[in-house]
Amino acid sequence: MNYLFKRVLIFMIPLFLSGCRTTPGVADTAGYIDIDSRSPWYWNYKGETVLLLGGSWQDNMFNHPVKLEEHLDVLVSAGGNYLRNTMSHRNTGNVFAYVRNDDGLFDLDRFNEEYWDRFSRFLDLAYGRDIIVQIEIWDPWDRYEDHQSFGGWSHYPFNPANNINYTAEESGLPTAVDYPPQTNPTEHPYFRTVPALDNNQMILGYQQAYIDRLLSISLQYPNILYCIHNETGEKVEFGDYWADYIRKNADERGIPVHITDMRRNEDVRSHDHAHIFDNHERYTFVDISQNNAWSGLGQGHYDNILYVRERLAANPRPINNNKNYGAARHGEEESVARMGRIVFAGAASARFHRPHPSEDPSDMFEKTDFGMGLSARSQKIIQSLRMATDQLDIALTSPRNDLLGDRRENEAYLLAEPGRQYAVYFPDGGFVYLDMSPSEGGWSVRWINLDKAEWTEQDRVQAGGAVRLETPDKGHWIAVILPGQQN
Repeated sequence: MNYLFKRVLIFMIPLFLSGCRTTPGVADTAGYIDIDSRSPWYWNYKGETVLLLGGSWQDNMFNHPVKLEEHLDVLVSAGGNYLRNTMSHRNTGNVFAYVRNDDGLFDLDRFNEEYWDRFSRFLDLAYGRDIIVQIEIWDPWDRYEDHQSFGGWSHYPFNPANNINYTAEESGLPTAVDYPPQTNPTEHPYFRTVPALDNNQMILGYQQAYIDRLLSISLQYPNILYCIHNETGEKVEFGDYWADYIRKNADERGIPVHITDMRRNEDVRSHDHAHIFDNHERYTFVDISQNNAWSGLGQGHYDNILYVRERLAANPRPINNNKNYGAARHGEEESVARMGRIVFAGAASARFHRPHPSEDPSDMFEKTDFGMGLSARSQKIIQSLRMATDQLDIALTSPRNDLLGDRRENEAYLLAEPGRQYAVYFPDGGFVYLDMSPSEGGWSVRWINLDKAEWTEQDRVQAGGAVRLETPDKGHWIAVILPGQQN
């Protein structure tokens, strides 16, 4: 499609996305990413239940225009439909959101149009490929100690030493921050500007102007999820303010949005996670990516997700996992296993984290110990998970390990709608007995190895009792068990 013509269509989305909208502000949720009506644990997009799967070589994909289209095409070809996008500028070739004067100082009253053009183009490309984008607005790694090429407070435009708009004394902001993001609140005044904290109206005004410009673009697209931070430990009042600010802006335009905040604490049972879990009207989905960092391992990783499901049971909503870290502490097989466990714990999304610290576009399909990104292996894993879950009506399934007999810890995980559909994931081969006593007749069993993305020959089992399921070999396997003969 002609690029300019497509841009016109994108800007008209609020008017006629589904053929029903006649004026901006008319509430019509058709076509927008929304919570699935049949199961609030999953997303629905364009009227269909969607499981979100992804992987990418950078977090701030909009700010990496080189080979961007190729990267997105590879993701889609592998069955991916989910991207993380931090609004950051920490890598070689990235641009900042503000104009920099000849003296090297930023002017916070003038936006850099190249930054926003990159953002618009990225959202165009994602929308055209039915990719759901989870935007993370405030990335702490751009605002504390230096990180990668241009991340950190020493580079950041709001640093009083870097702009022409205010001094440290006028703004209350420091010229140096020499510590990283923390699990608990710091004294960083950038994250205390809101009325419930320091009420710093000068800096809050500049923050609002940034959010207003972002929303003027992002609210035109139906494929966007909003996350206030990337792994913050700062006071929850800051995130609450911006969640309410975004929702108010969207409501005024009649556009439905879903918002969360991502906490840095790896313990999903912590009080700051509880704040997100228990505020279901403000935070209409949750993201527990830090469970996929260093603490979430093996059976415990899965049990943590089930804990969150139980915590949300009174007001269930999608559980996203926008980051699944790499092999640095627990090995690559555990990284792959986490993708499987996330899906089989009934979560709504899973994504392989970026291969930090790679910044060269020629390495965009590589992996590192920090993240598997969109590497060749990641592509196979995503494709296999998609192939397996496409056989299911996943909205009607739930985690049901209670139906597995002779199961060892971390050996197998079951998604099931008893009597209608079953799928079992094995992180490293093995066998279990599946209780199919509510079922009758002959059922098909097909296996897929996650590293090959190929189905084995179809087997048959007789329901009515316990059915033995044994993987064809060691490795990552999924068995899909459905009634009758399958194609």
